[in-house]
Order: sequence, then structure tokens, then C-alpha cells
Amino acid sequence: MTDPGPVAWPPAPIRTERLVLREPEARDRTAIIELFTSPEVGAYLGGPRPRDEFERALPAVPRRRPGLFAVDLDGSMIGVVDIKRREADRPGRLRPDGGEVELGYMFLPEAWGFGYAAEACAAALDWVAGALPREPVVLTTQTANDRSMRLAAKLGFTEVARFEEFDAEQWFGVWSG
Repeated sequence: MTDPGPVAWPPAPIRTERLVLREPEARDRTAIIELFTSPEVGAYLGGPRPRDEFERALPAVPRRRPGLFAVDLDGSMIGVVDIKRREADRPGRLRPDGGEVELGYMFLPEAWGFGYAAEACAAALDWVAGALPREPVVLTTQTANDRSMRLAAKLGFTEVARFEEFDAEQWFGVWSG
């Protein structure tokens, strides 16, 4: 995975009506473990990671990486939003050489259904529009993931293509700000 490009990092925390997007911190370790080992979260992402293996591999202080935001609600991490460059060898791209800015996100199941993903992703897209002006942003999700498909539409992504990847049909969309 590659960082989003020439941006000042870390930015000041991004505040929305209910959330704060910030760098991951040591206090987020438990939530990160829950996020990556949850069967519900992993259902459309290739399945959950084995908990014991993931706990051993995860450092005490999560790695900080440009483009990775912890989503904080009332002092607790409830998910992550990730802005990175899409790998050029993956299917789905706008440019022949790939490398588009890509939005990714994962939220703990107990945070689903409250609009937090839409609020956090919209804030991250606003940040991209300011940090990387005129860069299109892409998003990929399984067509079977109804929640993610609805969120893509709500955020203003438009379909560019569908393709098979990870043994499932994928929806590939673009947001132009």
C-alpha cells in the first residue's frame, strides 16, 4: 500500500459534528484488534484475521501512516478511514498506470447504522479535496455489500466499472469532488 502523495502529515485532527478523525494512537490497539478480527467487518473483506496471530503482529503503538485516520467518537476509536494510492496491478483504474487516490473504511459493528461512516468519509473526502486538489478519488466494494453500495451513492461516487476480484463481483466508482 502506498501513501496518498505529497500531503502534510499528520494534519490537525478533523472534527465533524460527532467525530474526530486523527492519527491512530496506542490507546486504539484494542479497537484495532476488534476491527480486524471481527467476522462481521471481514465478511466482505476476505474474512477476519485470526485474532491470536493479529494480536502478536500488531505493535503496542499502531504504525502511523500518511492517509490513515482513526475515527474517534467520544474518546474511543470506532473505525478507520484510509486514503491511499490504489495499487497499479489491481483491476479497476481511471489511468492506464493506476495510482488513483482510493478511499477505504472499516467500522466496528456496534457503530453501524448511525451514519458515522458517511460523516467520517465525507470529512476525509473534504480533506482530500483540499490536500490533493483536482485528484479524483476511487472506491471499490463488493456489489453484495448493500451497506457499502448505499454509502458510495450517498457520498457521490459514480460507477465506472465492475469486475471480478477476490472471488466476488466488485463495484468501482469515482468521486470528483
